[in-house]
Amino acid sequence: MPFTYTILSNTLVFTIFLISVVALPTAYSKPAMFLEDFHVTWSDSHIKQLDGGKAIQLLLDQNSGCGFASKNKYLFGRVSMKIKLIPGDSAGTVTAFYMNSDTDQIRDELDFEFLGNRTGQPYSVQTNVYTHGKGDREQRINLWFDPSVDFHTYSILWNHYHVVFYVDEVPIRVYKNNEDKGIPFPKIQPMGVYSTLWEADDWATRGGLEKIDWTKSPFYAYYKDFDIEGCIVPGPAWCSANPSNWWEGAAYQHLNPMAGRQYRWVRLNHMVYDYCTDKQRNPITPPECKAGI
Repeated sequence: MPFTYTILSNTLVFTIFLISVVALPTAYSKPAMFLEDFHVTWSDSHIKQLDGGKAIQLLLDQNSGCGFASKNKYLFGRVSMKIKLIPGDSAGTVTAFYMNSDTDQIRDELDFEFLGNRTGQPYSVQTNVYTHGKGDREQRINLWFDPSVDFHTYSILWNHYHVVFYVDEVPIRVYKNNEDKGIPFPKIQPMGVYSTLWEADDWATRGGLEKIDWTKSPFYAYYKDFDIEGCIVPGPAWCSANPSNWWEGAAYQHLNPMAGRQYRWVRLNHMVYDYCTDKQRNPITPPECKAGI
């Protein structure tokens, strides 16, 4: 990541622009246009490019949902998008933004799933982490704002130390690398970046009690500011192991004190479900839940 370093000497100011070696095409991708780094994977007629291709609109109706994916896979890095979710009565819909290794039974996956609501109810975001084919690690929070009024930034940071899910740069979930305690961590399989808009009224809103009201369709979600920074695979083998990659730096190896306070605030005030404390599903607390962040 480029940064500036400023030296003050009397009245002279020298600004040195230092660019890390990781800012090579193999390690850094920040497309200005949707089609530079993504392609439509499902129902091309339901995805519309806006603002000259800098933004897109996803549509869900009774005929189909839709989806898109990155053209490349990445091993470690950071991915973020600005999304404006479905307004009004969106019960039964799911807008998903996730990373996936696409390796079936041994897949790694990092999920944001935005669960639709009845008008006036809070929007929930569910996160999940799959490692080596094992998922069922759902956590759910109610967002502290209306995500359908304006765009908000949703990000996933993935390095050798942890996976962090962010909402507007506020950390809402941390999955720490605790391989030394025998807990699997995604670090071998590269993952692509995906997003879908689809019907899931059998579970998405109040456990499936609230169904889609198709008289409110079509439903629209909007995306812009696609940002992927990571090691493209296939690519140079040294990239993903390079400790000089900005996302591997000391500032990104753990939450700083302010981020830690934000994380605790979210968990105390907005979390509505945590698989770690669901004794019906997990009579024995999963080991990663005891390991901390």
